[in-house]
Amino acid sequence: MNLLAILPSIAWQGTIGNLIAQTGVVAKIVLLLLLFFSVFSWAIIYSKWRRFKAIRADADRFVRAFHKTHRLAEMNVMSENFGPHPLKAIFDAGYREVSAQVGNPGGPVKNPTALGRVLQVAAAQQLSLLERRLSWLATTGAVAPFIGLFGTVWGIMNAFLGLSSAGAASLRAVGPGIAEALVATAAGLFVAIPAVIAYNQFLSSIREFGNMMDGFSLEFLNAAERNSI
Repeated sequence: MNLLAILPSIAWQGTIGNLIAQTGVVAKIVLLLLLFFSVFSWAIIYSKWRRFKAIRADADRFVRAFHKTHRLAEMNVMSENFGPHPLKAIFDAGYREVSAQVGNPGGPVKNPTALGRVLQVAAAQQLSLLERRLSWLATTGAVAPFIGLFGTVWGIMNAFLGLSSAGAASLRAVGPGIAEALVATAAGLFVAIPAVIAYNQFLSSIREFGNMMDGFSLEFLNAAERNSI
């Protein structure tokens, strides 16, 4: 029995909403589980998209402001005008370390190596914050197709049970089970594909931000060695 032969049976069952309403308990549980994965994934996608967009916009402004200042103390005052941002967090951590090492304004940085480690730690912490909840998207992309596959197998089992109960092969007997299987398959793919695409895109953005933070850390270290506070 091919797909073209099954389609009339799906049409006979009515709309997708009616089809879902007529599915069994197991199929409904599968679809509800996929719905939960989908809603949570889209919430993460939306929040990450907004956050990364804001980071890109504020990064240019922050770097331009940093380049315009002649001393770190000036930038420390200007940084108060910026909201939470990875570069601001790195600058704050570096400025605290420079202040602790210099003591008197105008003094030299005593331990550039220690300052470099502080900047690296701050950058690593910011990357961890950017990566938060991305594992859920990876999990959704990996698990959702298998959840849909489980619903597919269950639907096919129901189709064969309907066939055995009818005693003869007919679309009316096997149609509901096959349709239930196709709905579960489509739902699993519908949940998994956006999650995988978003996960890969966000990983690419995080690598971009990592390079940006590494570059800013080197610029801060140079500025600290050259001008101190």
